[in-house]
Amino acid sequence: MKLPGKKIKLLRHQKGWGQKDAANRLQLSTPAFSKIETGITDVNLSRLEQIASLFDISLVELLTDDEQVQTNESKLEPSRKRLNELETQIILLRNKVIGLYEEIQRANNEADALSSIEV
Repeated sequence: MKLPGKKIKLLRHQKGWGQKDAANRLQLSTPAFSKIETGITDVNLSRLEQIASLFDISLVELLTDDEQVQTNESKLEPSRKRLNELETQIILLRNKVIGLYEEIQRANNEADALSSIEV
């Protein structure tokens, strides 16, 4: 069974619908819908969009294997953690630069004040 068909069957079961119920909602015959679920029939993009809409999910969600998404998410976790660490370092460095800029401004203001006194 191909992935979209497997996912469609799962979604249909979650709704508590029989094949006939889903087929009627999609304005298909029950045998045609059955062929979609079993992967016998290749489904065109517009029909996939219609099916995704019926189950109130995106086309990407319909075509994506949930286990694969979870696996990819877990692979991304170390990168996300490192990114958060780097963002924290950037914030600290930015604050340091701002502090140094303010210190330079104060020093320039003091130098200007001293030079106006000397004149």
